[in-house]
Amino acid sequence: MRRGRRPVRIRTGPPWRNRRALLLLSCVPGLAAVVALVLCATGVERRAEARPGHALAARPATAHHAPRPHIVPRSVWANGTGEANSVARTPPPARYDDKVVAVFIHHTDSPNDYDCADAPRIIRYLAAGQTGVRDWDDIGYNFLVDRCGTIYEGRAGGVDRPVTGAHTQGFNHRTSGIAALGTFTEGVRVPPAMTHAIAALAAWKLGLAEIDPRASVKLRSSNNYSRYPTGTTATLPAIAGHNEGYMTTCPGAALTAELPAIRQTAARLQGRLSPGPVTDGAAPRRA
Repeated sequence: MRRGRRPVRIRTGPPWRNRRALLLLSCVPGLAAVVALVLCATGVERRAEARPGHALAARPATAHHAPRPHIVPRSVWANGTGEANSVARTPPPARYDDKVVAVFIHHTDSPNDYDCADAPRIIRYLAAGQTGVRDWDDIGYNFLVDRCGTIYEGRAGGVDRPVTGAHTQGFNHRTSGIAALGTFTEGVRVPPAMTHAIAALAAWKLGLAEIDPRASVKLRSSNNYSRYPTGTTATLPAIAGHNEGYMTTCPGAALTAELPAIRQTAARLQGRLSPGPVTDGAAPRRA
């Protein structure tokens, strides 16, 4: 039998090593798909775990913030002429507390029959008396309100910040002093525009610290000359008269009698009471 020639084998594929590499490469899409599926599954699981947690997150309590009323800047009364002119041009470095948790209401024990346009001059003279005769570093009150309901910035440091005042012996820290321009002893009429402005200012300042104007707060006395010895923790109204922290008749019997209504108005302005007709004040106006 005649043997034929051995058939010639024609190689059409890559060498063995190349074929192994090709085999590995051909597996990559499958591996990538598996990895992608694992990652997707993990992501879905994590999202599924995160979703209920997000849904159950506690909602923040409703904030009772009152709008900031219009406040005339310090420069309006401080940049006048005369003997009180030096008060404004060189305000001392301000001192600050962490927040304002109470306001003290004062009267300035000055005439009531002023023209409201003259209020800046009156404040300038009050500041000159406190920094001159009393040798204070600045006017003590953080704010002053005239009989037309106009609010003025008093002590330097910024109306939005918790500036430490010099208005209530022993309780100047974490409080703000609001002074009503005039003398409001028993029988004197307190202008509704003034009480409404005081309420609006107190509502705004106390609202920054989430303080209910009708509440009581704890304050620590820093001076033995107050009604409480140094270091004593006193419970006082969030809107208090000067006489509740210091032995004085300030803010006068007439203005003291208005404090309950001021607290109610301030609470309403913070949204803590249902809206109703405002019977204890009107929008500020100029005389």
